[in-house]
Amino acid sequence: MDKTAPSSPGGVSLLLGGDEVPPVLEINPDSRSPLFFTCDHYGRLIPEALGKLGLPDSELERHIAWDIGIAGVATRLATELGVHLIAQRYSRLVIDCNRPFESPGSIPLISEATEIPGNSGLNHDAISARRHAIFRPYHERIAQALDARAASGLSTILVSLHSFTPVYAGVKRPWHVGTLHQNGHGMPPLFLELLRAEGDLVVGDNEPYAVSDATDYTIPVHAERRGLFNSGIEIRQDLIGSESGQAEWAQRLARILPEIESRLLAIGISHR
Repeated sequence: MDKTAPSSPGGVSLLLGGDEVPPVLEINPDSRSPLFFTCDHYGRLIPEALGKLGLPDSELERHIAWDIGIAGVATRLATELGVHLIAQRYSRLVIDCNRPFESPGSIPLISEATEIPGNSGLNHDAISARRHAIFRPYHERIAQALDARAASGLSTILVSLHSFTPVYAGVKRPWHVGTLHQNGHGMPPLFLELLRAEGDLVVGDNEPYAVSDATDYTIPVHAERRGLFNSGIEIRQDLIGSESGQAEWAQRLARILPEIESRLLAIGISHR
């Protein structure tokens, strides 16, 4: 954590070394499917310059560091359906790529009940380095991809993939899965309908979280501002903690999402 990062010509600290994993992961970048997946909390890497943020390994394996299980679901689902997936490899504890900069959760001082020593007392340069190295390339790549799709006349249905802990602050959560949305332009009710039609699921409508401009970034900025049909999805982590659970949920969504695509195409999708 005491390691000093070099500076770029523009004066912003280069948080990631040249041999470190880049923040953006992509699958099927040339896909022309109307479906388009994002995954803000796919990974839990921490830049070498930040050590472990002062945390033991056990904390970095918990839900506070990433969305447990969603990487396996997202990868399988994108591969199965041939959908473009853009995912973020670094831990939400370094900088949360689904939080506006002004949100307290952007670089959290505490997550659930865990203090994050490596996030305390950061100066402007340290904060800018995290934004420049991780947040900015991820969201710039999403924007570039969506702009290119619009320029090519491709319809886009944005699905933001997440998972949630079954117990938060000592409170059990009953939902197996939830849809998260602001407007969504007609997609969320359809997603709810098809998830509930599965018959074995407790499905939350904006549960266990709700999307807002104050607390979220990906859906408000990339989907709502473009007028795209969109929804977030949250899967409970105990259901996808194993490879078998991830495969089961990828298969389930691989049945549901093409039906959503078909119905939305029938009524017309914004190309903006």
